[in-house]
Amino acid sequence: MTRIDAKFAQLAKQNRTAFVAFVMAGDPSPETSAEVLAGLPGAGVDVIEIGMPFTDPMADGPAIQLAGQRALEAGMTLDRTLTMVRDFRVRDDTTPIVLMGYYNPIFSKGVDVFLKEAAEAGIDGLIVVDLPPEEDAELCLPAQEAGLNFIRLATPTTDDRRLPAVLQNTSGFVYYVSITGITGSAEANAAKVGPEIARIKAATDLPVCVGFGIKTPQAAAEMAKVADGVVVGSAIVDRLGRGESAADVLSFVAELARGAHDDRT
Repeated sequence: MTRIDAKFAQLAKQNRTAFVAFVMAGDPSPETSAEVLAGLPGAGVDVIEIGMPFTDPMADGPAIQLAGQRALEAGMTLDRTLTMVRDFRVRDDTTPIVLMGYYNPIFSKGVDVFLKEAAEAGIDGLIVVDLPPEEDAELCLPAQEAGLNFIRLATPTTDDRRLPAVLQNTSGFVYYVSITGITGSAEANAAKVGPEIARIKAATDLPVCVGFGIKTPQAAAEMAKVADGVVVGSAIVDRLGRGESAADVLSFVAELARGAHDDRT
């Protein structure tokens, strides 16, 4: 059982929705990024997603694209991202961490070397958005053999014929993309998302978390009524991009967490 599995089992017993926060490693600087990362569990974050900075993030909107650019300009690399996680694990050995991004940096490093170092650093799961199920032998299956969850995206266009392939080797949780488009481009609608989550949950025992388009504590609270987890990314990194302090960003994250943790009923 990974930290992700344990966290969702704990939350299910409490009838609570998970709050998942995304931050870009090294944004806007390695120092500020590390400060925000260290403060996320205290702000109510149940699962942390850490973005791997990449030059061509095809699924991301302006906020996360700019976050990646700031991180790269500040000298962030995949190796430094793993070091940041190792440093975090010195203080926190329980909060699940998911590494999210694109396959190119992993391929460049070498899959076997990457998986060994990721597991040693304390990574619990991977979301690699540009590897479809047809390429599971490339990274998904080796990751699971290394003890990491491989989390897959389902979207509004994932129909009943495609869904079994998406779920086949997925573990940890299913990440449901609530909108058609890029991150931060539209507002998520809980009324429309609810039936889609029910459809996915009829086909899997995994928790279903919803991301893309959730920007406010109110939106997080609404989505928490229909999902097992609520993911917020663009709204957080946008504040870092505007130059807000780590303390102010963490205060906003705490507001989002309180929304997501509202009673489902």
